[in-house]
Amino acid sequence: MNPTVVGVSGDARLGDAARAAVDTAGLLVGSPANLALAAAPDDVERVELGPLAPALARLADAPQAVVVASGDPGLFGIVRALRAAGHDPHVIPAVSSVAAAFARLALPWDDAVVVSAHGRDPGPAVNACRAFGTVAVLTGPGAGPVELARQLVGWPRQMVVAERLGLPGERVTRLPSRELATRDPADFAALTTVVCLDGRPAGAARRDNQPAAPPADGWALPETAYAHRDSMITKAEVRAWALARLRPRLGRLVLDLGAGSGSVGVECNRLGAAVVCVERDADACATITANAERHGARVRVEHADAAEAVAQLPDADAAFVGGGGPGVVAAVADRAVPTVVAAFAALDHAVTARRLLTERGYHVEGVQLSAARLADLPGGSTRLAATNPVLVLTGEQR
Repeated sequence: MNPTVVGVSGDARLGDAARAAVDTAGLLVGSPANLALAAAPDDVERVELGPLAPALARLADAPQAVVVASGDPGLFGIVRALRAAGHDPHVIPAVSSVAAAFARLALPWDDAVVVSAHGRDPGPAVNACRAFGTVAVLTGPGAGPVELARQLVGWPRQMVVAERLGLPGERVTRLPSRELATRDPADFAALTTVVCLDGRPAGAARRDNQPAAPPADGWALPETAYAHRDSMITKAEVRAWALARLRPRLGRLVLDLGAGSGSVGVECNRLGAAVVCVERDADACATITANAERHGARVRVEHADAAEAVAQLPDADAAFVGGGGPGVVAAVADRAVPTVVAAFAALDHAVTARRLLTERGYHVEGVQLSAARLADLPGGSTRLAATNPVLVLTGEQR
């Protein structure tokens, strides 16, 4: 039998269809709190949710089964598990905790990223908070509001913890991330909704984790799209190759080391990744910040020597080494970053970097990229103007 899934919320009473489904159910499935919120009849057979598997098995042959779930059951809820088990449920949603949280804040949330840290690796949720300006996180045990805030050092955010919305004991707490990080995790319910804000308008970065689709104005933008000094910028052709191997997307953290103009880091963020740009030249750091603002990107900029800074940065999924040479490559490999992409003008530096990566267990490939662009000559003729050849190494952990 295919069950009906009824969402319940402290913000609203059940509608007529949901009320009728609960009142006429032959089997009710849900947590004690949700069954109480639905005012479910006492004389109906119940399966109280703890482990999900027994409940799913019981639903297979139960007539008029009703699953009572929190909020919108299709938002990181039980609908996915039901469909995976072969059910074709009828869903009657309520107001989700995310919608209720933004309502309390009187904020629009059509530009928000919604992620979950409940029952899964919290890393992608943390990286979403690092990469985007408006993020709602459904938290869980061991990945609650305080634990989330502690992972945002270096990414100043305003955090809103919304607990028991619409119920007795409702509490909405607003704190800077650095202050929330000092609190005892036991001060807040583990199962709650956290809204993470940076106070800026929405940018151009992606809000999903689907296969690559570029921002509206494309990717591997021309050098003229960035401020840079003395042509110290990764050329568009090299950037395109690097981005294809860095695989930036929502949930990943990419390091842009020896960032120069920050063009690689900016484009990684525009494709959804969290980004840290490290550059030892103070003027270049200012340029990176200006380029990020120009393109609506959110990148963390660190004024530091890249080889020294890597040890202090969060665990990353990929790193681009645009400056600093083999020493930076070694530092990245010592942190066991899964994917390393490094660009070199000097062949001897590339050979050294290849050896360093190979010795640390990486599978390494290399390619020389040499582009020649059309350029006008006097009299209307056209020539090919060569850009400097670059050797790009890609190291992948085995």
